[in-house]
Amino acid sequence: MSATEINERAVVTRFAPSPTGFLHLGGARTALFNLLFARHHGGTFRLRIEDTDRARSTQPAIEAILNGMRWLGLDWDGEEVYQFARADRHAAVAHRMIEAGHAYRCYLTSEELDAMRAAAQAAKQPLRIRSPWRDRTDWPADQSYVVRLRAPTEGATTIHDRVQGEVTVQNAELDDLVLLRSDGTPTYMLAVVVDDHDMGVTHVIRGDDHLNNAFRQLPIYRAMDAIEGGWPDPVYAHIPLIHGSDGAKLSKRHGAVGIEAYRDEMGILPEALDNYLLRLGWGHGDEEIIAREDAVRWFDLDAVGKSPSRFDLKKLEHLNGHYIRASDDSRLADLVAEKLGLDRDDTRRAVLAAAMPALKPRAANLNELADGTAFLFATRPLVIDTEAAPLLAGEAPALLARLHAALDAVHNWDTETIEAAVRQVADAAGVKLGQVAQPLRAALTGRRTSPGIFDVLVLLGRDESLARIADHQA
Repeated sequence: MSATEINERAVVTRFAPSPTGFLHLGGARTALFNLLFARHHGGTFRLRIEDTDRARSTQPAIEAILNGMRWLGLDWDGEEVYQFARADRHAAVAHRMIEAGHAYRCYLTSEELDAMRAAAQAAKQPLRIRSPWRDRTDWPADQSYVVRLRAPTEGATTIHDRVQGEVTVQNAELDDLVLLRSDGTPTYMLAVVVDDHDMGVTHVIRGDDHLNNAFRQLPIYRAMDAIEGGWPDPVYAHIPLIHGSDGAKLSKRHGAVGIEAYRDEMGILPEALDNYLLRLGWGHGDEEIIAREDAVRWFDLDAVGKSPSRFDLKKLEHLNGHYIRASDDSRLADLVAEKLGLDRDDTRRAVLAAAMPALKPRAANLNELADGTAFLFATRPLVIDTEAAPLLAGEAPALLARLHAALDAVHNWDTETIEAAVRQVADAAGVKLGQVAQPLRAALTGRRTSPGIFDVLVLLGRDESLARIADHQA
């Protein structure tokens, strides 16, 4: 669709998840692409919860979807639409199609349908139902029925997909799909079309596993357009799915877990996950770090690839590390405080904020950042981990005693003054600075690695630092 055509028809996109499970990576990326396309064209982005599967749809799943989208900044326009609440509208459209001859009552029994399936399997052919009731009107008065679409049987249907290109299916390959079940409830195929029309959706951007559905849904649009007008075909864009790093379909072993797991368990920032999902199947030159405002300005469907993209957790964590380093220290302190279970008025939050400049360059996720703060609040005597313990053996206690004496004489407790005192001890002992820093780090943090040792001393403060050194000096 050209820019002129887009402007003539205000862009409306939608994300329509089924609340039968968590919001996963593929769904979040679909929502992101819909949002960006709408914002790029000054249009509207809507949210519809497709909760017609009453047995599997749950309120916790709905809340997980809404919370996940809010966390990622996928802000939809207007109130979300709940598909199940519109069942009467869907059914009314089906009956309107019966009246106009575009749908019909089908009284095929389950035994007759089983026979059709068996015949198709014997012939090694897909099951395409052409009901003998298609052209009959002698409907039984006391027998249940389904409502089927009277699908076209001749010619072909072509979709000019914005991602897949031109795709054609022979109409003989389509079947007369069910619009209303025998209990009068609408099927997914009918409900999606009616809802998209009523919501004014102009562009259907979704996973390419729905491409076959488009050919089955278009006859519904065209039937209703013939009946009452104003039911134009949407513009379709079917996005290739996300695969694992090994090229296989994404599964839990690749990271196919709920968005909340990336937030709560993996310590990923929302802007990092947004940026990563954006680059899964879309690109703008060599740009890797893309802010939301740039994504809105640059995004269009022409740059979406036709091949499946591959999820790589290491790349996500690398990107997350960038966003952690760029993030505001007070915000990071609040996020770490939540992980540590600190109350909002806990004075240790200020300590965390002061520590962030030293801690965040070393962290790839919030878990590592939280773990890196452990030495700040550890109680004496420190628990020394097995890797750090050898650093406190041999000549280390004597060296720590010399460090304690030198640092005890320091009253201007800043990194420059502290560094000068520690270097003097190293020079007097005839060793390199690292040989002094290693036992000092172990004594102060209980670990082999930490932020810069002078930053650690400043963060702990004079009294606490001297007390921890004294615990291990000769």
